[in-house]
Amino acid sequence: MSGYDHHYSVMLDEALKALFVRKSGTYADCTYGRGGHSRRILSALGEEGRLLALDSDLDAVSHAKKMFANDSRVIVEHSTFSNIKKLAEKHNATGFDGVLLDLGVSSPQLDNAKRGFSFRLDGPLDMRLNSSAGITAADWLQEAPQKEIEEVLKNFGEERYFRRIARALVNEREKSELKTTSGLVEIVKKALPALDKNKHPATRVFQAIRIHINRELDELSHCLEQLISLMNAGGRIVVISFHSLEDRIVKNFFKRKAQGEYFPRKFPIKDADIKRTLRVLGKPLKASPQEILNNRRSRSATMRVAEKMP
Repeated sequence: MSGYDHHYSVMLDEALKALFVRKSGTYADCTYGRGGHSRRILSALGEEGRLLALDSDLDAVSHAKKMFANDSRVIVEHSTFSNIKKLAEKHNATGFDGVLLDLGVSSPQLDNAKRGFSFRLDGPLDMRLNSSAGITAADWLQEAPQKEIEEVLKNFGEERYFRRIARALVNEREKSELKTTSGLVEIVKKALPALDKNKHPATRVFQAIRIHINRELDELSHCLEQLISLMNAGGRIVVISFHSLEDRIVKNFFKRKAQGEYFPRKFPIKDADIKRTLRVLGKPLKASPQEILNNRRSRSATMRVAEKMP
C-alpha cells in the first residue's frame, strides 16, 4: 500500500454501529475518501445489499473503481454529495437504510502538497476538492475584493484578525501573485500582531478559504435537505464533522426535523400533525482517547446520528 493510500477512517467503529447495517439494505457513503467506511459497510452487507459510493475527488473515485471493480453491489460516482437525489434516482436507489457523511479533507488530500490544502507543505494554492472544476484559491485571492476576503475569513474561519489579514493579502498581491501555500502562510504570519503557540497561525485562514472555494457549507445543507425524502423508515443518517460551522448545521437540521412543524402554544392539533421526520439518536460522540492517540486528526471529530421516522 502506497503512502498515498494510507488513510485512517475517523470513528470507524462508532459510525458502523450507528448505521446498523442490514444485510439486504441500501446505503450511501457520500464521502468515499479511501474507502475505510465503505469496506466496513460492505463487510456487513449480504449479496442483495447495495452501496452508492461517491466523492468529488477524482483520485478517490479512481481508487474506488479499482477497489470495487468486481463487486456488483457497489456503484461509484464522481460527484458532490449535494447531487445525492439525482444519483439515487439515476440508480433506482431512492430508499436508503443508511447514509454516511464524513466531512472535511481526507489525509491523502492533506498530505499531497500539490492539492494545496496543507499549511505545513509548500505547494500550489489550489484547495479544490474537485481539481477538474471551479476556481483555485490562488485565482480567487488574486481577484476577490478586500471586503469579500474579510467576510470569508470572518464567517468561515472565525478569524479574529480577518481585516488585518485581508488587507495584507490585497497589499501583497499588488506586488506579486499569490501562488503558493507557503507564500500565503508568510503573509498571514506577518499580518498577525502575535502568534498562538498552541495553533498554527494559518489554520483558520486555510479552513475559511477551502470552505469558500468548495462551497462546503452550502453543499452540506443541500444534501441534508434531500436526504429526508430518500430515507426508508428507520434509516440512519450519520454525519462526522470537524469544525463548529459544519456541526452547527447538522445539529440545527436534526433538531428542526425532530421537532417538526411549528404551531403556537395551546394550538388544537394532534401530535401527528406536527410531522416530525427525524429522531435524534443519543448525544453527539467524540473520538476515543485511543483513536486520538493513533490519529491526531480525529481530535476535532464530532459524530451525530438521526433516524428517519415512520
